[in-house]
Amino acid sequence: MPSSQASPTLSAAETRAEQLAERLVPARVAKKRMLVIVNPYATTVSDRLRNLVVYALQARYELEAVDTERPNHATQICREAAREGYDVVVAFGGDGTVNEAANGLLGTETPLCCLPGGATNVFHRTIGIPNDVVDATEHLLAMADEFEPRKVDLGMVNGRAFVFSSGVGLDASVVKRVDAHPKLKARLGEWYYTQAALSTFNRQYLVNPPKMRVTVGGETVDGVTVVAQNSDPFTFFGKRPIRVCEGAGLDTGSLGVAVLKKATPLEMPTLIPRLFSGRASTVSKHRQIAPFPGVLEALVESADGRPLPVQVDGDYIGDEESVRFAAAPGALTVVS
Repeated sequence: MPSSQASPTLSAAETRAEQLAERLVPARVAKKRMLVIVNPYATTVSDRLRNLVVYALQARYELEAVDTERPNHATQICREAAREGYDVVVAFGGDGTVNEAANGLLGTETPLCCLPGGATNVFHRTIGIPNDVVDATEHLLAMADEFEPRKVDLGMVNGRAFVFSSGVGLDASVVKRVDAHPKLKARLGEWYYTQAALSTFNRQYLVNPPKMRVTVGGETVDGVTVVAQNSDPFTFFGKRPIRVCEGAGLDTGSLGVAVLKKATPLEMPTLIPRLFSGRASTVSKHRQIAPFPGVLEALVESADGRPLPVQVDGDYIGDEESVRFAAAPGALTVVS
């Protein structure tokens, strides 16, 4: 059992996790099988914190833990976990880890849960998991007494699932830039995203933005950026929710889509305050936004021959000449 004497080098989360682990005694009831998938490279995950969280959860679950070793490893692990009949799979990492896990559990009855280990942890917070890892561990312990899996929607982009958002254009270019500097991302968080957004806009989208044509339900609109939301909100800036698309939600059976038609120095200063208003309806009323709530399918095509950058749940996944969004109602089982 971990010692109660906290080393001066322990982080606050590690110290609190150690204290939580020491308070727990093994339960005498049948335990559910839990597989914890740990991304050891996630922003806030350390070996000591991993071990303390696993030790604490073993009080209420028959638990195994495995570290991811490469991109998309979590997807493979989750497919195997579903075949082996685990009662729940927990993604311990950031939004990228959750995305990989969701793709592995897509269409199965094995529920997904998560523990926060990333910089933003959008999906964790959306389904009601606390953003503090110790609070989240306590939440999962209590969940053992009220284990109620439920179905939620997913979005699909060119056959890949996303849990909260996908984007083509500016936001994908920003994510690409941020992903190239993981240490700055970890240290500065949302402030680095802000700096990257301003720099990317000034260098790429102010002068010669990619041109795209978006088709939704027979209507076509030209733009420079497209955002599709499966859940609400789109992301967080600290504790503040950022909302872009109307009609998004985990149980709506559809996607919310918004198209930024133009990005100019005159328009952006009026759009940014609307993004921070916390109301998608306010964003939709901006003259350069074309809103599409309740979308089942949307097609985005390059209008100038240039491949379009694409992000999925905050990870840049490459450039495509065409992107097809689709709703996948009830495609994922979660428990929280």
